[in-house]
Amino acid sequence: MNLFSDIRALVIEALEAMVAEGVLPAGLDFAAVTVEPPRDALHGDMATNAAMVLAKPAGRVPRAIAEALAPFLLADARIEVAEVAGPGFLNLRLAGSAWDGIVSAVLAEGTAYGRSQLGAGQSVNVEYVSANPTGPLHVGHTRGAVFGDALASLLDFAGYQVTREYYINDGGAQVDVLARSAYERYREACGHAPEIAEGLYPGDYLVPVGEAMKDKYGESLLDRPEADWMDEVREFATQAMMVMIRDDLASLGVEMDSFFSEKSLYGTGLIEKAIAELDAKGLIYEGVLEPPKGMVPEDWEPREQTLFRSTAHGDDVDRPVKKSDGSWTYFAPDIAYHYDKVARGYDQLIDVFGADHSGYVKRMKAAVSALSDGRVPLDVKLTQLVKLWKNGEPFKMSKRAGNFVTLRDVVEQVGSDVTRFHMLTRKNDAPLDFDFDKVLEQSKDNPVFYVQYAHARVSSVLRKAAEMGVGLNDAAQLEDETELKVAKRLAEWPRLVEIAAKGHEPHRIAFYLYDLASDFHALWHRGNENPALRFLQEGDAAASAAKIALPRAVAVVISAGLGILGVTPVQEMR
Repeated sequence: MNLFSDIRALVIEALEAMVAEGVLPAGLDFAAVTVEPPRDALHGDMATNAAMVLAKPAGRVPRAIAEALAPFLLADARIEVAEVAGPGFLNLRLAGSAWDGIVSAVLAEGTAYGRSQLGAGQSVNVEYVSANPTGPLHVGHTRGAVFGDALASLLDFAGYQVTREYYINDGGAQVDVLARSAYERYREACGHAPEIAEGLYPGDYLVPVGEAMKDKYGESLLDRPEADWMDEVREFATQAMMVMIRDDLASLGVEMDSFFSEKSLYGTGLIEKAIAELDAKGLIYEGVLEPPKGMVPEDWEPREQTLFRSTAHGDDVDRPVKKSDGSWTYFAPDIAYHYDKVARGYDQLIDVFGADHSGYVKRMKAAVSALSDGRVPLDVKLTQLVKLWKNGEPFKMSKRAGNFVTLRDVVEQVGSDVTRFHMLTRKNDAPLDFDFDKVLEQSKDNPVFYVQYAHARVSSVLRKAAEMGVGLNDAAQLEDETELKVAKRLAEWPRLVEIAAKGHEPHRIAFYLYDLASDFHALWHRGNENPALRFLQEGDAAASAAKIALPRAVAVVISAGLGILGVTPVQEMR
């Protein structure tokens, strides 16, 4: 059930009746007609812009259309008031029975309440994390992992077919550095002092990798030239790092559907095929780029290169795909990877990048647009930096990692649920402060606690109800304005899911849950003041059964919302 969608359908039905009766001309497009909560709750429960958007094509004054529309809507038992406001907005107030029905619908549908067919089964590839396989995931990866995973769950909830994908950056020079770093730890395991030169990875996390290499190879790799051991050590170390990364993700509750190796693009003709596809479209040429303003990127050369005409698809400048020496730029395998995604038949692509990759957005969008002839949209979501605090001071670096705070450091401090929820308390492109003390604080100012506390309170009520022998009644009886406010918030859930899914904004789920919890806690406190509002009515099992229908519905929606965020609802607070 989606009450906002149902009332919009009623508005459309009324408009069609007005057309049939000659009140409005035929051929009007109703696509822009909306039904939304009014900006001011005092104006009603819902408002429609129908008169405003139809006035010009209908050749009518907006207010006249609204006044004519009102009687059609009032004929429906759910509409109690239809009042014209301003130049032609129509404010609606619903009958109490409509809100009672929301509670019944939530309890009947369970956590499926709010699920949408918005996606209509479209396939979406969500690529996130995609960290270099050179060490444990750090706190920046944590935010990207949580955001990407919650977005994937949100899209699934909204009716899309979602693939969660990790792109393994194992084809560049960084894995050679990893191999050299791991080799030094191998030498250490063999009793030699490691030589961790500048530029190598110094973290202790490579110590067990070196020990595992000694177990496998003994001392057979010692005192041999790098060319003899590089390929084998690189493969060994990369696989060990991916095991570590998978374990890191698992500690956060993140499970990928697919891992795609960059290395698989080399020597297989995939890069060549992707560039040839662009060439066939007239988008590859030989030329010299003007030097960029400001910092000069690594892939710029003041000589003739093979260029992708990305400006034909919205980019600021054309981009090199092959250097003057004939080797590929960093951009070329990324084009090939996205070419493979397009070839796999996805309807939409979403990439989650760190903020330091903002310069890559336009070129990747241009590449996907060119490769798919504009058929497949690519949305690139950037996650901003996370600042860590503890005891009022910046959180220190991890000794194990060498130079950064790891995902494991964060999860071990506060747990997966707290980490995930708090990472979504800001929009992805806004900086985030993560205070280890505050995220564990039991107060209204801590949204993680506040939402979980609401669910725990409902669980407590239900335990007491069972002890009292109170049965379950899905038919709520809402009388007080505080009860109605909670029901109205529940009615917004399906609409909120669709808005969040359309905008690729899972943080909206966290915000909504906080607002729902706030409304519920307000009702709880009202019950302390007014015994008639208490969920459990002493000596009246029937009244109690009706009263607890509303908190039961609250718990259902909180569970569904936390499920999207990847957070487990708690049954009691300690």
